[in-house]
Amino acid sequence: MKRKNIYKWFSLKILPLLIMLFLPLSLNASPLHIDPTVFGIRYEFIVFGLVLIGIALFSKRAMYVALSGLLIIVLIKIFFPPDFSFTEHLFGSLTSQGEWKSLLNLAGLLLGFAVLARHFEESKVSDILPNYLPNDWKGGFVLLFFVMVLATFLDSIASAMIGGAIALTVFKGKVHIGYLVAIVAASNGGGAGSVLGNMPTTMMWIDGVDPILVTRAFVGSVTSLMIFGIAASIQQDRFQQIQHDATIGVKIDLGRIFIVILILVLAIITNWKFGFPALGVWLGIGIGAFFRKTSWDEIPKSIQGTIFLVALVASASMMPVNQLPAATWQSAFSLGFVSAVFDNIPLTKLCLVQGGYDWGILAYTVGFGGSMIWFGSSAGVAITNMYPEAKSVFNYVKKGWHVTLAYIIGFFVMLQIVGWHPSPNHHNENLKTEIKINKIKQTLEPIQIVSKK
Repeated sequence: MKRKNIYKWFSLKILPLLIMLFLPLSLNASPLHIDPTVFGIRYEFIVFGLVLIGIALFSKRAMYVALSGLLIIVLIKIFFPPDFSFTEHLFGSLTSQGEWKSLLNLAGLLLGFAVLARHFEESKVSDILPNYLPNDWKGGFVLLFFVMVLATFLDSIASAMIGGAIALTVFKGKVHIGYLVAIVAASNGGGAGSVLGNMPTTMMWIDGVDPILVTRAFVGSVTSLMIFGIAASIQQDRFQQIQHDATIGVKIDLGRIFIVILILVLAIITNWKFGFPALGVWLGIGIGAFFRKTSWDEIPKSIQGTIFLVALVASASMMPVNQLPAATWQSAFSLGFVSAVFDNIPLTKLCLVQGGYDWGILAYTVGFGGSMIWFGSSAGVAITNMYPEAKSVFNYVKKGWHVTLAYIIGFFVMLQIVGWHPSPNHHNENLKTEIKINKIKQTLEPIQIVSKK
């Protein structure tokens, strides 16, 4: 049996069967009384590390590697730690929200924005852009700047896919991997300074962080753009120059432009109202289907990348990370590299609970840092769904070297200009207030009993 058929057979038949057999056991499973560590390292971290290595080595089989790793981690969590409930982790409880909403939202956005990008491509707006973009490397730089601006008020996935669709046209289908990395970095950089453009910053906003504090991340993002933007645009110009003149006789499809705008507006509204932007995306797609033909075939093309990222995020959410290093600028800097391989959503959750961070600097590190590896951000996965050749970790890092350099320089420029201004831990303050209220109640309780008598 060929290797490709083995992977397909395992993922479509054996893997679902194992999940069906083992997951019900989580309800009545008795934890094994065995130390789940090797040389002090938890099994979950070892498996997750092997998954990341497997993805790097077998990028064309990334989905199967991620699903296999997820299954093993689920079994470890079920049978070893006595304090873990898989059903509570997934579906939540009275005091906590499960992961199902985040995972469903992520899947809905990745698949929905693939349809949106096709609507934008078929609107023919990209065909007239050469009339407005410079004819040399500066045209590529202007496009990256546009993607960054777009990401400040749209989800980074949408801005990355729109940027990728435009690049496909203006560079005649020949886009350098280094430039694709730059599109991912531009979308993540734009979202880092806006509570509307990125999931970690939206989480900060929901948690009570002042949105003005997050905007300081733009200092790092703009600095980094000047580095990776210029380098990537020169790479692209040498690989394939931008189209000099717009295609003759192009007719803009205003209906499709309306659909794109409708999808984005509904995504913003449902994100603000329900914390579920994917709902707005699919409402917009459904409405648009009534008066324009919808390219439903984009969904099967994106399904593997979507399953891959959902599996990776689900695995990351189950890592036993109960405490982060002390909140310093050094630890914030290191979290940027961690977010390139470890999902930034659970990282942000831990940082918010721990408190003591400069939220602008943290927004830059966890938001922009994921750009350094293709599976480090949802924007990166979205772009590699459009351009599968970018799924090689080696080529992504090698040809996108300028993004890592830009992250480092952007961080220290930001630190020098903005400074490190840690915020108080509002979770601890709320806890202290609650403790004080309980003490007052305990003090007043005997008095209330006496007065009643």
